[in-house]
Amino acid sequence: MEIKKSFFRPKARIVAKELIGKILSYKNLSGIITETEAYENDEASHAFRRTERSALMHDSHGKLYIYFIYGNYYCLNITTYDKGPGAVLIRGLKPLEGISIMKRRRNCDDTDNLLNGPGKICQAFNIDKKLNGSLVNDKIKVLDNNIKLKIEKGPRIGIKKSQHLKWRFFVKE
Repeated sequence: MEIKKSFFRPKARIVAKELIGKILSYKNLSGIITETEAYENDEASHAFRRTERSALMHDSHGKLYIYFIYGNYYCLNITTYDKGPGAVLIRGLKPLEGISIMKRRRNCDDTDNLLNGPGKICQAFNIDKKLNGSLVNDKIKVLDNNIKLKIEKGPRIGIKKSQHLKWRFFVKE
């Protein structure tokens, strides 16, 4: 069952935790969301300073915020919160459907390392900036499968500012 747009209305740190165990689906590919990071109005967030790129994080919830990083990778976020800036970065998935396609796109045979990073997800699912600004469930779907997983939290990865915020959520292995 598709998650309603209102699911993304709360602050990013709430949505990030609630997304764990949901299914991300796009063009016959899918995976269970196993790791997320929340970004709000903190110094590590693109939304800390409003720019043309980050305006989407200020003005919407339930939309895809996709950006290019390190000159190599796209990152998939979903905007949150209807009273201020926010987005959730999708950091990790457990592959479900279309695994052979994902492996070919990533040139990777190791299922454990196939979708364990935001750039890997976008490469495997063929997600790029063309989808930026589109609504969740228009093309990329988030589905509720009623799975409850043991969730841990910790600091976000690869940031230099606001490291004290434990806004990364992940499945306890």
